[in-house]
Amino acid sequence: METLEEHKCFGGIQGVYRHRSSATGTDMTFGLYRPPQAENGPVPVLWYLSGLTCTHENVMVKAGLQGHAARHGLMVVMPDTSPRGEGVPDDPEGAYDFGLGAGFYVDATREPWSRHYRMYSYIVQELPELVAGAFPADMRRQGITGHSMGGHGALTIALKNPGRFRSLSAFAPISSPMRCPWGQKALAGYLGEDPKAWEEYDACALIARAEERLPILVDQGDADPFLEDQLKPGLLEEACEKAGHPLTLRLQPGYDHSYFFIATFAGDHLDWHARALCA
Repeated sequence: METLEEHKCFGGIQGVYRHRSSATGTDMTFGLYRPPQAENGPVPVLWYLSGLTCTHENVMVKAGLQGHAARHGLMVVMPDTSPRGEGVPDDPEGAYDFGLGAGFYVDATREPWSRHYRMYSYIVQELPELVAGAFPADMRRQGITGHSMGGHGALTIALKNPGRFRSLSAFAPISSPMRCPWGQKALAGYLGEDPKAWEEYDACALIARAEERLPILVDQGDADPFLEDQLKPGLLEEACEKAGHPLTLRLQPGYDHSYFFIATFAGDHLDWHARALCA
């Protein structure tokens, strides 16, 4: 692992690191905030998964997570959203919702995507092993959150890995990729046309058969331009009600899809995770 940069921040260290990934077959870059409490031993870990077009940098510089993380003693890991580099395929039309910056946290099974687009395995297996070996991370206490495509990733990864996480939240998640244009394009492109394969990466489908009932916090702006066509939080609410899955869904008046929205409610989300991880 190569250290690209480190900065003192709220008494801790905000770093950016690069390593060679066996999951994606590329170099991968991630951000990681190490709170001041980590100087005294392992601390809980919160994963933040970013949305379409983003890298690790968007949340690192725009969301203001570090101050809240320092207050609670949480390490925050900020992965990239897709593989990158020479030879990594991209959307042939240059669209932002597929290919580079749009890995959708799945393991692609279709060519040419299957060689590199294995973000599910990268987030679930490879990066946690790297973090556990290189940083003072208490991997017995993990939480996960994310925004938009990353909110979809946080929900599906937690639901597919019962017992891994103690806390779960999302900002404006893509609630059911099977039933929105962004998700349909990505799932068909990466996985093929079989709806059964899509169900493995759809939060609403996974909630119906979840092995644990980990409480979920979701914040959603009611002025979000993607609310009705792409995000559809009502589908998540319906699935949770039907399955008896605990969900706190807060529709925030006047807020959109931007990092101004995320920064406004970031403290609430880190409080949510800290109650589960730092008790």
